[in-house]
Amino acid sequence: MKPLKTSVLIILLMLVGSCNGGKHATGDNLSEADKALRKKYAALVGVTESEITNLKLYRFVDEWYAVPYKYGGKTKSGVDCSGFATNLLRDVYGIALAGSANSMYEACESVNEKNLQQGDLVFFKINSNKVSHVGIYLQNRHFVHASSSRGVVISSLDEAYYTKYFFKGGRPKNTAKQ
Repeated sequence: MKPLKTSVLIILLMLVGSCNGGKHATGDNLSEADKALRKKYAALVGVTESEITNLKLYRFVDEWYAVPYKYGGKTKSGVDCSGFATNLLRDVYGIALAGSANSMYEACESVNEKNLQQGDLVFFKINSNKVSHVGIYLQNRHFVHASSSRGVVISSLDEAYYTKYFFKGGRPKNTAKQ
């Protein structure tokens, strides 16, 4: 009977130890690569490392960071703002939303700037009467986007340029929270 009890105990310990299937990482059992990722992006968005919890999002951002801008681009050889947003929403959140920045805006529920959540879209009207730029909100008033001058970068809504042109936040209608 003792070998059976030992085997059952070992199996139970293995099951309990492997129950880390959640979307967000909160424990200290992160790989060294994920710890480095948290440290890097915590500094970039001005939060503590423990506040970087959606590692799938930040891994995606890290893979695309500094990809050059290319109008109409959708790949890592060159991407524009809507192509980047489309890829991120699909790969990180499983949301299908494509088209121009303006058509993405039209497919979203409006979100007040103070109510932005990670994964929401941020829209800008830059020298235009319609939405001409889109990014993805991260946290602490920071967003990731494909900048026409710098490629994929993280910027702050508090930067004078983005404050001047910010229009609205948005959440894809099929995922809008009431």
